[in-house]
Amino acid sequence: MPGQFEPLPGGGAAVALDDVEISIIRSLAVQLLELIGPGPGADGPEDPLAELFAEGPSEPPADPVLKRLFPDAYSDPEGTPQTEEAAEQKAYSAEFRRYTENDLRAGKRENALAVIRSLDALRPVDEGGAVLKLSDAESRQWLGALNDLRLAIGSRLDITDEEDTDLLYRLPDEDPRKPMVMAYLWLGGLQETLVSTLMP
Repeated sequence: MPGQFEPLPGGGAAVALDDVEISIIRSLAVQLLELIGPGPGADGPEDPLAELFAEGPSEPPADPVLKRLFPDAYSDPEGTPQTEEAAEQKAYSAEFRRYTENDLRAGKRENALAVIRSLDALRPVDEGGAVLKLSDAESRQWLGALNDLRLAIGSRLDITDEEDTDLLYRLPDEDPRKPMVMAYLWLGGLQETLVSTLMP
């Protein structure tokens, strides 16, 4: 089980993590939470009805990581000439974003919080580390969070396609991006094995 998720009888998944791995995943999830930001009403009393009708932003985020996490629904590739059709797609994207981004952020926030809570609830074993056991629902939240973490790291590393990923394996050890690359590849392995536990 070390380093990869395995299915549990009756549903869910388990993985053995050492103390360093637990610390890395928790730290990355906290950073993701900080990046996504607090939800509406975080500074004041919650009004569920007001939050239900609260409109989100209509412009894409400036931060490239957030742009990757919350892409435009309808968009032309960058550098496309500004035609009437492109302007129309931009307007559709703005409208879609206004009514969906708050919910998307809330979902990503909940997934990251689920990761932090499950790691905080771990009981260490004698030799260090712990075995993380997830229910089927928790597995899906972890899957969402792992995907978001990889998108965020991939954006910082400028990874846009499979070719870029292949180059990562050939980075020299002295490259300052190496630790981030190792985290990206390791999270990819965790994500892949977690997906396989959810398949029938």
